[in-house]
Amino acid sequence: MESHGIEVHGSTYREEITAEIPALGASVRGPLQNEQCRTIIDAGGNDSGALVLRQYEKYFRQTARDDKNGIYSTVGEPNCNVIAVVNFCRYETRTVEDALTQIRMIEDATGLRVDYIVNNTHLLRETTSETVLRGHALAMELCGELGAKLLYDCYPDGIVDPADLTDCEPFPLELYHRPTYLDR
Repeated sequence: MESHGIEVHGSTYREEITAEIPALGASVRGPLQNEQCRTIIDAGGNDSGALVLRQYEKYFRQTARDDKNGIYSTVGEPNCNVIAVVNFCRYETRTVEDALTQIRMIEDATGLRVDYIVNNTHLLRETTSETVLRGHALAMELCGELGAKLLYDCYPDGIVDPADLTDCEPFPLELYHRPTYLDR
């Protein structure tokens, strides 16, 4: 990403073994403080990963200063978009009810509401158009429950033909994994 001019700010831990620890480095504050910077935060797929966002709440909402007490507090609606990426082939989100439970826990942990859903239902190299279409139907149902909008239906490029994804918002993704990841 950096070769394309995208700054990457990650965990305070640089080793891959700690990749799932919900911690962000202090450098993430820079883009959050810059209102001209479009910032994307991948907070993980559960409430534990998303909880780290609470410390940045003032950047997601407008703040007002109480001059009498000298205290800042958040006011109004969030000035950000929250996108939930759902794979209905994962154990934790295999049904609409399961996905809704996960999303509600994330919303409770962050104090933010999901605005958009991205259907990323896949089975890596075994994904079929039926896999993506099943995910689309479930994502539409999930959107109805949340009052959210469907943003995209992701599919593995070169594995699924987008022409087979009727009534979808197809978005091609390439598979990126460590060379031996899928060979285990």
